[in-house]
Amino acid sequence: MSLVKLSEARRFMIDCFKAVGAKLKPAEQHAEILVQADRMGHQSHGLNRLEKYLNDIIYKDCEPNNEPEILTESHSTAWVDAHNCLGSTASFFGTDLAIQKAKECGMGFVAVKGSNHHGMVGFWARLCANEGLIGLAFTNSSPLLAPTRSKKVALGTNPLAIVAPAADGEMLYLEMATTAVALGAIEMRLRAHQPIPLGWALGPDGHETTDAELAFKTSMLMPLGGGEMTSGYKGYGLSAAVDMLSGILAGSNYAHHVRKWGSARGTPANLGHSFMAIKPECYAPGFGERITECIRYWRTLPPADPKKPVMAPGDVEKQAMEKTDKQGGILYLPELIEASITLAEKLRVQPMQISE
Repeated sequence: MSLVKLSEARRFMIDCFKAVGAKLKPAEQHAEILVQADRMGHQSHGLNRLEKYLNDIIYKDCEPNNEPEILTESHSTAWVDAHNCLGSTASFFGTDLAIQKAKECGMGFVAVKGSNHHGMVGFWARLCANEGLIGLAFTNSSPLLAPTRSKKVALGTNPLAIVAPAADGEMLYLEMATTAVALGAIEMRLRAHQPIPLGWALGPDGHETTDAELAFKTSMLMPLGGGEMTSGYKGYGLSAAVDMLSGILAGSNYAHHVRKWGSARGTPANLGHSFMAIKPECYAPGFGERITECIRYWRTLPPADPKKPVMAPGDVEKQAMEKTDKQGGILYLPELIEASITLAEKLRVQPMQISE
C-alpha cells in the first residue's frame, strides 16, 4: 500500500481532467468527489473511477464545460437539464438549488436530466446536512441489476442516500446501492485477487458466483438482499423506486434504456438524479437531539461478537475519515498506483507523489 496526501491526489486528478479539456472549476469539482470517496473508505468510487470519467470526455460521451439550465421551477421544486455536463457539475447545481429552496420554504426537490455518473451519492446528501438540512439523493445508472428470478439485467445499482444533521457533531449517514454491492466493490476484490461472497453477483448461467473475475466480466449484480429466499425482491423494488424518483421523473433515460457505461461511444448517458433538502425546524423541536440520542444508544447495545461493537449508520465512513486524516493521506493498492502512473504518462501530467 502507498500513502498519498489528499492534496496530492486532488492535484493529480485536477491535472488529468484539465489534460482532457475540462476547465478548472469542473475539474476541481469532480476531483473533490473522487478524493472524498477515497477519504471515506469508498475507494471503488475514488481514484479507481478516474479513468472512466476521463474516457467519457475523451470519447465525447460528456461535455465537461457545459452548464446546467433550470427548465421549470416553483418555490420548492425545479426541473433541470444538465446539458450532458459532468455529473458533479450537474449535482452541485441541483443540490445547491434544493438547499436554497429548503432554506426559503422548508423543502426543496430538484430533478435533473441529461447528466452523467456523479460519483458517491452520499456526497450530495451530505452537502445538505452540512447546511443543517436533511438531505436525500437518488440517481439511476447503467443496467447491472438482474431482477429477482431473471438472468438478464434491467435496472441500475440505483443508489440512494439519506443524511441528517444531529446535535453535538453527530450525523446520521445512510448511503447504499440497491444492488447487494456496487460493481466497483467487485472490481476492488478483483484487483486484490480475492473471491466475492455469495449473494453479490451472478455468472452468465444466471447462478450465483464467488469468482470476482467472472462476476466483473458478466456484470450481472444481485439485488440488495441477494436471492429470493433472502428477500432480494426488496432490493429489486427499491431499485425500481429510485429510478422512478430520478430517471423517470426527470425525463432522462431510465431502467433498460440507459446504455452501458463506456459503450456506444459518442452517445450521452442522459442519466437522471434527484435531490431533496428538508428543513427540520419546520417540524417538531429537538430533531438533532433525538437523532443523537438514537445514534449513541445504538452504539451501547451489547454486541453478538465482543470484537465487533454495534455501529450507527455512518460510523464506518466517520472512522475511515478519521483514519485517513490521522495517517496523513490515502492508502492506495499497488495496482491503483500503477494504473495512475500509466494514466499520467498517457496524459503527460505529473504522476502522484508517494509520501514517505
